[in-house]
Amino acid sequence: MEINQEITNNELQLALNFVQLTNVNIFLTGKAGTGKTTFLRNLKSLLSKRMVVVAPTGVAAINAGGVTIHSFFQLHFGPHIPGSSSSLQEKGKPGLDRGFDNAQRFNKEKINIIRSLDLLIIDEISMVRSDVLDAIDEVLRRFKDRNKPFGGVQLLMIGDLQQLAPVVKEDEWEQLRSYYDNMFFFNSNALKKTQFVSIELKHIYRQSEETFISLLNKVRDNNIDSEALEALNKRYQPGFNKNAPEGYITLTTHNAQSQAINEEKLQKISMPAFKFVAKVQGEFPEYSYPTEYELRLKKGAQVMFVKNDMSRERLFYNGKIGVINEIEGDTVYVSCEGEEMPIPVIPTDWQNNKYTIDEQSKEITENVVGTFTQYPLKLAWAITIHKSQGLTFEKAIIDANAAFAHGQVYVALSRCKTFDGLVLSSPIAQSSIKSDLNVKGFSEEIVQKHPGEKELNDAKIAYQQSLLAEMFDFNGILWRTNYCLKLIRENTRILLPEFIQTYIDLGKVIKDELATVAAKFNAQLKQLLAEQPFVEGHEAVQQRIMQASKWFADKMEKEVCLVLQSTEIETDNSNLKKQLKEAIGNFYQEAFVMTACYQACQTGFSVKNYCEIKAKASIEKLQIKAEIKKISVNSSTAGSANPLLFKTLKIWRDVLAEKQDVPVYRIIPQKTMFDIVDTLPQNSRDLEKIKGMGKKKMAMFGDKILDIVRNYIEIQENDRIKKT
Repeated sequence: MEINQEITNNELQLALNFVQLTNVNIFLTGKAGTGKTTFLRNLKSLLSKRMVVVAPTGVAAINAGGVTIHSFFQLHFGPHIPGSSSSLQEKGKPGLDRGFDNAQRFNKEKINIIRSLDLLIIDEISMVRSDVLDAIDEVLRRFKDRNKPFGGVQLLMIGDLQQLAPVVKEDEWEQLRSYYDNMFFFNSNALKKTQFVSIELKHIYRQSEETFISLLNKVRDNNIDSEALEALNKRYQPGFNKNAPEGYITLTTHNAQSQAINEEKLQKISMPAFKFVAKVQGEFPEYSYPTEYELRLKKGAQVMFVKNDMSRERLFYNGKIGVINEIEGDTVYVSCEGEEMPIPVIPTDWQNNKYTIDEQSKEITENVVGTFTQYPLKLAWAITIHKSQGLTFEKAIIDANAAFAHGQVYVALSRCKTFDGLVLSSPIAQSSIKSDLNVKGFSEEIVQKHPGEKELNDAKIAYQQSLLAEMFDFNGILWRTNYCLKLIRENTRILLPEFIQTYIDLGKVIKDELATVAAKFNAQLKQLLAEQPFVEGHEAVQQRIMQASKWFADKMEKEVCLVLQSTEIETDNSNLKKQLKEAIGNFYQEAFVMTACYQACQTGFSVKNYCEIKAKASIEKLQIKAEIKKISVNSSTAGSANPLLFKTLKIWRDVLAEKQDVPVYRIIPQKTMFDIVDTLPQNSRDLEKIKGMGKKKMAMFGDKILDIVRNYIEIQENDRIKKT
């Protein structure tokens, strides 16, 4: 798999390989114009991993095709005190959901997205505070793996620390200073517990002049000497901004400055003003608006395109400057330097996406929850440096002498394609070029720790072997077993003896048989992998995995899943009933996921297939029985009301699953079969009411299931008549 670039780029290919073939956290950095944004846009079409893209601001999220960090993880905007929510969840107990301090409740769909997540992409990571990254860690641990940083989800962090820094108010820093040395993302407590790699992109696409690139690098590294500063200030032209030719945009440090310049320039144009009001549908928060809600334009106004033209003509791009030639009806005509014909511009849509789980495919999908419709333009005599990040300008006037934050001067200067296209409205002083010693120290570490092919190879091996070890790790399900037994033993007086014995027997099966065999099998795998470490392509290991998977799948399904699935809890204690139902439900969920993985690996182990099956199984809607008088606890009595029908349905399902080469639950979940056996639906309306029989399954299997049920009822009726 390769990534398309204008120039072959080894660093980009290395980054892609680390993302696709390993589970290592990655910090992808590089100077302005090195292709970070292009790489992000290409990833969605290149990767098979289940991913979510987030960014620290609304505009950055819209540009990245994702959502904001705070909206996805439901974080408040105040400081996050490390560990403030961890006390609500017992340490070491996976999956217990006891609430989350200072956060809203997560709905089932959001929980499922997180549970099945492989990769979290965080764009503009330089602006993400360390406490926010720790808050993300706590949410991911809560719903995935409590014992791993970020719940075991892989992070791809994209950004340049020499550009815009995180914003922290003085009162917030007072609350956080005892937990962090500084607010940059790399100071996150959770991130420090991981071994992440840093890949720096070296090739600059935006600028091609070596002298200009050298100047920018010195500004970026706060390594500018008097000679370089003198060369830079040669672009200072006093009063240039007062009578600047068309095509120049002024970059300012403060929003009020840019607004004042734009308003003053617009007022000087004697032509009538046209007001265009945006159309907002659905959910599209104001802080994410990509341009003005009320856009005031005049013929002769200088404007900037704020969106790429996605048509075949590619007439404009985000950051392109032009002048309004005419406004006719619903079309604004924009003339750009060097182009013969004006560009006709009509309103266009921006989409606000929300991540959801597709009911049929179980994939993470992006659904449009809101749109913002407006002309893709904004007045462009001036813009703030902050809002210019990621843009490219042919001609720009830099007003950065009042720079107040780390990286501002570098961001402003690096927007320009050429040195001649750059004009300074005031000389740049040494004091205006601000950098942070913490960033400098971290950046020096990056250079020393840049990974190569050996590190990639080691990470691929470690990833494959960790997934294999996880597959035969019974510690989690043993904890589930012991927790259920603890609840049962504490309440033996109000539970049926049969129910208690069932779980004692189940505990013995898991501990004495499954876990014991798995431990021995893991030891054998380690010996085999010592000589040839790659799991994929290791013929002897693959053969052992296939044999073991068949044994574990059969035993887990018949002696664990069916027991858990058909458990019936009978007690007058509603609180205990609720506790047991939750505990057994979590137990069943874990057993179901393990079983699905074993079933998938009966034909061999591959990282892609294993991760896909595990993710989909982890969000399968599963239920156990809660209130039925008689307890059905083993495969021979499963579907005890009509055992022959259950057996017939199961044979049909298993044969079809084998024929289609898919896990059995993809045909019809076990719980759905039980409901069919219990209710005996005889028409489509009744069958469709059963959970698990959605429209797609009805269309595919509805007629066949109804035929089986009707045939069973007919046989039973004939037998009854014969007996009478």
